[in-house]
Amino acid sequence: MRTRLPAIVGCCLALALGASAQDHDAARPRIETTVRQLAQELSAVCPLADPADQMALEACRRALFTGSLLRRSLDNILLWGRPKPGESLKNTTLTQFAPEVWTGLYAPMFMFDGTWRLDYDQSEQLYKARIGALFRNALDPGQYPYPFWHDAKKWNAYQAANTLVLWIEPQSGMIVVGQFIRDNQDSPSLESAPVARPPFDGQWMWTDANGVDQPAPTLFRGLFSENNPYIGELEPAYRELANAMRRGLCDDCHVPNNPSGMKRLVLLQTPAHAASEIKRLMKSVRDNEMPLDDTLLYHEIHPDTRAALLDYGGVFEDLLDAARGWEAENTRPR
Repeated sequence: MRTRLPAIVGCCLALALGASAQDHDAARPRIETTVRQLAQELSAVCPLADPADQMALEACRRALFTGSLLRRSLDNILLWGRPKPGESLKNTTLTQFAPEVWTGLYAPMFMFDGTWRLDYDQSEQLYKARIGALFRNALDPGQYPYPFWHDAKKWNAYQAANTLVLWIEPQSGMIVVGQFIRDNQDSPSLESAPVARPPFDGQWMWTDANGVDQPAPTLFRGLFSENNPYIGELEPAYRELANAMRRGLCDDCHVPNNPSGMKRLVLLQTPAHAASEIKRLMKSVRDNEMPLDDTLLYHEIHPDTRAALLDYGGVFEDLLDAARGWEAENTRPR
């Protein structure tokens, strides 16, 4: 029997690979239909416009927020960022977002022309949808989720991008990774004049000349309706939590420039970003799983800081649960 084992194993592997191929082949018509509908939806609600058009941005954000196919097609976590040439998704640094944050803050940064392509990537075992897109690179600084120009390469990659890539899991049909790239295909309609930004001053949030906190979208605009009754309580609750996070040195890691070089970056530097990760954040604090020290090992949080994180984080978490409950009850499709 032992001499026949390799043949049996080889047969089983062949059957498994064959089944896998059949699975993704069988899923293709369904995935193709979804991608076609996504491209149509995006070009309808976020059409090509002047990259400085604030009203177009707002209309796009509202449409994606209110029950869009894009929002319904996202997995529980979306990984987002630039590709790293020659590297797999597993080895690419990507930022982790809850679906509502990416849909509300990041997807509206792009405009769409309705073009699309779909391929199956055997190495990733995911479908790769390419949707023609143009970045809104001429908005007021406070309209971006954070100053993308903190890194000149990132800013230039955003404003040069002409394609939104959506990686789709064949069996579930859900989008698990999103990336922005400059595709080699020539598309004059997906070009805009580059915009230079001033040097980054180190502030992820700031107050503008009118005394308004910026960036504006991060004040829950992408997460909740404007008439959600809990918004007024959420902003001061976040400020208390943010103070506790600063004492806990959370800002040393969970910020866009990713000083610790995490492969899966979690952002906490604005209210909306923290809101999307509050459940995972509180679990890590309760289980003593953060922060990391210089050797990337967990170490104990100071008891006073941990108590503050548990206290203010718990209040923030409860308010978010209430706000989400209100949304579920009051914004259902009629």
